[in-house]
Amino acid sequence: MNVLKLIKSDYQKYQKYGGNFISILFFTQGFWAIFQYRVANLAYRTLHIPVFRQVCLVGLLIWQKGIEIISGISIPASVQIGHSFYIGHFGSVILNANTVIGDNCNISQGVTIGVSGLDRNRGVPKIGDNVYIGANTVVAGNIKISNNVLIGACSLVTEDASESAVLLGVPAIKISNKGSKGYI
Repeated sequence: MNVLKLIKSDYQKYQKYGGNFISILFFTQGFWAIFQYRVANLAYRTLHIPVFRQVCLVGLLIWQKGIEIISGISIPASVQIGHSFYIGHFGSVILNANTVIGDNCNISQGVTIGVSGLDRNRGVPKIGDNVYIGANTVVAGNIKISNNVLIGACSLVTEDASESAVLLGVPAIKISNKGSKGYI
């Protein structure tokens, strides 16, 4: 999918949740952050002329820091995010530079996806498709969150999650197999 189609799919996801053009473009910090990320990721993946690449990436990093200061959302250019990504509310969203997130995922405010673990277990989560991550949740370590998973608010996830699992708590435990249907 090219960057314009990715931005369009993100925009349509924001429209799905009741936004109109003016409110999404001017008042939705989550959309600002994902738009900036899409442009920066395109440059990160496609620019190969060394000096030109560095100049562009520095400019995009300054733009990212501006968005981060205004919105509290940090999405580095090296993150891999699928189409139709949605950040429900602005503030305190931190994604590690090596994060991988699948298609059609929603995350809420206060979410951290980061590095954790020791030796071979040290790493960053891989998030599947159609995953919902609730407010103030930490997902950390070399783990796999399968497709259609729902992670409840204020949870700490440090172990793999099976398909359609509903996780909740500190540490997060599986409480059902109902998945994220209805939340995405």
